[in-house]
Amino acid sequence: MTDLLAIGTRKGLWLARSEDGRRSWTLDGPHLLSQEVAAVSIDTRRASPRVLAGVQYGHWGPSVTWSDDLGGSWHETDSGAIRFPADTGAALGRVWQLRPDTAARPDVVWAGCEPQSLWRSTDGGCSFTLVRGLWDHPHRPTWEPGAGGGAVHTVLPDPDTGRVTVAMSTGGVYVSDDGATGWRPHNRGISAVFLPEPPEYGQCVHKVAADAGDPRRMYAQNHFGVFRTDDGGASWISIADGLPADFGFPVAASPSTPGTAWVVPLVADVQRVPPDGRLRVHRTRDAGSSWTEVGEGLPDGSWTAVLRDAFCTDDHERTGLYLGTRDGCVYASADEGDTFTTVAEHLPDVLVVRAARLP
Repeated sequence: MTDLLAIGTRKGLWLARSEDGRRSWTLDGPHLLSQEVAAVSIDTRRASPRVLAGVQYGHWGPSVTWSDDLGGSWHETDSGAIRFPADTGAALGRVWQLRPDTAARPDVVWAGCEPQSLWRSTDGGCSFTLVRGLWDHPHRPTWEPGAGGGAVHTVLPDPDTGRVTVAMSTGGVYVSDDGATGWRPHNRGISAVFLPEPPEYGQCVHKVAADAGDPRRMYAQNHFGVFRTDDGGASWISIADGLPADFGFPVAASPSTPGTAWVVPLVADVQRVPPDGRLRVHRTRDAGSSWTEVGEGLPDGSWTAVLRDAFCTDDHERTGLYLGTRDGCVYASADEGDTFTTVAEHLPDVLVVRAARLP
């Protein structure tokens, strides 16, 4: 088996491969040089794995491009994969998330975009249709942008139903039982420290991840706070006790071990650096009841940050963990975060990291 990492940055995409069980990596790139790559997925449901990239062309604007030969060639739909209908009066600002659906729906790919919108593809990511149910939601005119923009950045399709959960900055968590028409805010219990009382919606949720044991159990890294839901988002509880700080961007959950998840704490909103300059991961094995600092091999004297999608897992029996930093470093762990090795250094600002195993 080959382990593949796709690393999207401010100035292009790199692909890293390991042929020796994630002990060492070779780096290939840059691909799509000078283009911002803010979203990547590796779709292994196909006979030939497809790498999808949400790119920002600068003068030419944002689009989605794909490669079916691991970066040897890139393709895109002539008219653009994502185009707002004329009646919306909107234009695509950035593709923030590309998420293949389950194996039962092999041609379906979801895209979360700026402005806050959800899109669905039925041709493997070549073209997308706006999910009007979310776009036409009565709350949408009051969704405000976060510091990095207003976008749907998390898309979680339920593997057993048509249910889809999305999260956005700002706006919070919304759920649809059919992934299309009816959308409900699911934010009760998630804090909004800038308001006297937590609202129905409007929280600045940074990332959401689903637990391996039950897709209705999810973990959320909020602008302030780390939370868990056991009922599909209908209610959330704080699980931040035991962390050195409750601010951060990413959260990842094990795809195979229930109750296991990871976060990367930063000091605070205006101090977006690791506590004491020590870049570390914190892991829970009991769904947030307790946390342990892990990350041997990660640097001290590090005043960088890990963005919401520059953190991911793989599907090995012992889960691999991968993170990229704003100072262009990428680290890999083959032992659930206990130890890390360096995959790459001196890349541009890392925006997204995705891992997959290839036959």
